[in-house]
Amino acid sequence: MAGKLIAGNWKMNGSVTFATELVEGLLGKLNEGSVSSDFVVCPPAALLGTVLSLTKDTDLAVGGQDCHANVSGAHTGDTSAELLKDIGCGYVITGHSERRTDHGETNVDVNAKSAAAIKAGLTPIICIGETEEERVSGGTLNVIKLQVTESLPDDCDPDNIVLAYEPVWAIGTGKTATPEDVADVHNFIRSLLNDRFGEDAAKKIRILYGGSVKPENAAELLAVSNVDGALVGGASLKVEDFWAIGVR
Repeated sequence: MAGKLIAGNWKMNGSVTFATELVEGLLGKLNEGSVSSDFVVCPPAALLGTVLSLTKDTDLAVGGQDCHANVSGAHTGDTSAELLKDIGCGYVITGHSERRTDHGETNVDVNAKSAAAIKAGLTPIICIGETEEERVSGGTLNVIKLQVTESLPDDCDPDNIVLAYEPVWAIGTGKTATPEDVADVHNFIRSLLNDRFGEDAAKKIRILYGGSVKPENAAELLAVSNVDGALVGGASLKVEDFWAIGVR
């Protein structure tokens, strides 16, 4: 497996000026020397053109925050995976908890979007994670099993998907799962992947942790068993913070 994957989800933040300054800052860091981690930024759709123009022929990858399951059609406001690929994206986030909550997306929806991404040649970053109520009730692993089972397309290429475990109660709240909690879930996810794809294929799949990841806790979290990187929210909006998470 390659190095850690550090993905920045800008969510609905930024401007052309902000995006330009942030990307130029990250490129400056990357140009200072080789790094072991892979970096990807996922800006709002309206900023993709700006970011892609700056990152062309660089080592900074770009992803969309969502895609539609269909190639084209009467879907105002949506973007197809094919179009994301056509303009230069390499990744797309699918199934983020905010999409599941705000837009009612189900595992079936996430599966369809992820399949569309793979068909288009994108790497989907498929998000899974339990709510606080599900965790308190002891249902974490049951939720994770169902999400992994139903959200991953049957014909997915294990070489070209990424999973991101983001406990919903830790996203943007300042709360972070303990390393022990993270290890339990990530090890469980790996076992599910082993059962489905076989050990050799499953070990190629990166499993990211997300949920209030910041420079202060990144080293501890990234050292946990079966944590292959991070999906970063707020800390990805600052060059120094985002860089510090992936380079240590």
